[in-house]
Amino acid sequence: MNDMHTYEPGKGHGLKHDPLTAIVAPRPIGWVASMGAKGNVNLAPYSFFNIFNYKPPILAFSSNGWKDTVRNIEETREFTWNLVTMPLAQQMNTTSAGVPPDVSEFSTSGLTPVPSRFVKVPRVGEARAAMELKLIKIMQLETKEGTKVECWMVFGEVVAIHIDKTLIVDGVYQTTLAHPISRGGRKGDYFEISPATMFEMPRPD
Repeated sequence: MNDMHTYEPGKGHGLKHDPLTAIVAPRPIGWVASMGAKGNVNLAPYSFFNIFNYKPPILAFSSNGWKDTVRNIEETREFTWNLVTMPLAQQMNTTSAGVPPDVSEFSTSGLTPVPSRFVKVPRVGEARAAMELKLIKIMQLETKEGTKVECWMVFGEVVAIHIDKTLIVDGVYQTTLAHPISRGGRKGDYFEISPATMFEMPRPD
């Protein structure tokens, strides 16, 4: 048996730093581009993010606070997701800075907005994979007692997927060739996924 540090979140963790996001890690990054009703474009990373269904493909991310991204998506009901890879790590970090709604993070990070096919929101031209999405719903989260918390979950259906052809080998997308990065805990822990760290373990029949 392991000697466990046990705590109730509502009463504090008793450590130097909250371990929650370091335990549930690494997490894929939802690098979300959105556009407001007035045409203002926003790009921001969210680590409370994942895919939740195959057919149709449904992605979701949550935002702590009603931020520009959520407001934009509510207004236009569209957004794009963009893959964050090691060469784009610094640009992704730049887009996490708080800027006024009329300032585009594409400009502050030096990234290229590329037109999407089915939505008006651009995708990141430098990203080696990207998805176009239509909004399904925005849901405010609640406690177990039903009290609203300042966190909103955004669900979107994928209507188009773009993949760098060099990442497809013999008809199979190669995750590690892109060197995606994922979010860890603390204020700046990230993990790079590479061929050296991958292992294969087929499921039992």
